[in-house]
Amino acid sequence: MRTALVIGTGLIGTSAALALSQRGVAVHLADYDTEQARTAAALGAGTDETPQGPVDLAIVAAPPAHVAGVLTDAMRRGVARGYLDVASVKGGPRRELEAQGLDLSAYIGTHPMSGREKSGPLAATGDLFEGRPWVLTPTRDTDTEVLNLALELVSHCRAVPVVMDADAHDRAVALVSHMPHLVSSMVAARLEKAEETAVRLCGQGIRDVTRIAASDPGMWIDILSANPGPVADLLADVSADLDETVRALRALQSADETKRREGSAGIEDVLRRGNAGQVRVPGKHGTAPRAYETVAVLIDDQPGQLARIFADAGRAGINVEDVRIEHATGQQAGLVQLMVEPKTAPVLTAALRERGWAIRQ
Repeated sequence: MRTALVIGTGLIGTSAALALSQRGVAVHLADYDTEQARTAAALGAGTDETPQGPVDLAIVAAPPAHVAGVLTDAMRRGVARGYLDVASVKGGPRRELEAQGLDLSAYIGTHPMSGREKSGPLAATGDLFEGRPWVLTPTRDTDTEVLNLALELVSHCRAVPVVMDADAHDRAVALVSHMPHLVSSMVAARLEKAEETAVRLCGQGIRDVTRIAASDPGMWIDILSANPGPVADLLADVSADLDETVRALRALQSADETKRREGSAGIEDVLRRGNAGQVRVPGKHGTAPRAYETVAVLIDDQPGQLARIFADAGRAGINVEDVRIEHATGQQAGLVQLMVEPKTAPVLTAALRERGWAIRQ
């Protein structure tokens, strides 16, 4: 791949353009918002000048509702040898393209499983996709050259290619992305009119659950409008669990000992099923999750503190597998939770204490 055209210079499009430009591909940028394309060009993602002839690959980074229209226009104009989109829904756009009677041998639907709560070109980074799954949905009609171009894009972005059927992909993302986003928003909505004294008690748990609720509603309306059926089916299942859990909690309020035991059993059932599901979430590098031990370190909110901790861990010969930061409400301090292999936790604890860090159990 020597040339590419990125149509849509939001977070995903600009991030892909940055990755390609950094690897020597000549990238042209286009967007209905010409100012956004100019911003992406100024960031080093490519040029907003129109290519003089067909490029090797056209990458459509438009919302799902507009993907088919943008692709139809690009394919009829013959702007590229190969075409792909990066929308989060795959079945619907392909069926729309088929309805237009287009030759789809030059097209492949794709979806990089990466993003941020922020949108737009200013939120883009060239390493956004690094190590993340990038779904490819080829069909029997997909030209081998186009598939190879898509794989080259994935390689340039340092992502991990995953081949799936389009409709199977849509059911999967409903489960792992679309439904959780709505549930996160529903939980966060409980905070909107909550008492300030209650909100001030927010800890890391509520921050984790509501983090993705900060995303742009307009973008998510587009996504959910393109995949409503699978998401509704999953929410119906969640709703059934909620109804059972509410009944179990009400039973715990009963004066009847039998009802209280039934209520306790109902709560235990949903918590245990939650345990069983959570352990299936892939761990580091997509491997099976591993049990790490946490070393919690109290730090001041000062420049260089995190760098010092990681440097001290490195001097002790310890690899930090994961890290979390729990901020103290109303204080210029917090806990850095370093996740390490259990056998190395005592070594790290001793080394950090020796260097003056305050360790918390």
